[in-house]
Amino acid sequence: MQKRRAPYGLLLVITIAAGLAWRMLPLRLPPFWLKYGGSALWAMALYWLLAICLPRYRSTPLAGLAAAAAALLEFSRLWHLPGLDAFRVTLAGRLLLGRYFSLKNITAYWLAIALAALLDQWVVRHERFEGKQTISLEDEDGSSSVRYD
Repeated sequence: MQKRRAPYGLLLVITIAAGLAWRMLPLRLPPFWLKYGGSALWAMALYWLLAICLPRYRSTPLAGLAAAAAALLEFSRLWHLPGLDAFRVTLAGRLLLGRYFSLKNITAYWLAIALAALLDQWVVRHERFEGKQTISLEDEDGSSSVRYD
């Protein structure tokens, strides 16, 4: 399980780099993709961060936790305090917390988290990262299979 932290860390760094490029470089993307692509990358980064912190959790509970945290953060934008609002207008505040509430952001978050969970299941949690191999031995009738770890 602890071996998974390295791939998650790499995925987190890649996702953060992609998200910063998405938000800060003049990519000339259509407004829809510019807005929701950045939100999706933020949510994927959240999933990878949680996967690093909680490597024993399976992808489904991690996705649920990430989805709840993302929705909670989005709803927190409805809560206005002078210090929090002042932070939200800074670059770090815009990147980490965002400024305006949107139900569409929650949809983008949840779709991205689902995609991250699928990638986690298919790529990171695949047995090759666990150092396991399955060797099938078949009798003449093709009836038996043996697993070697």
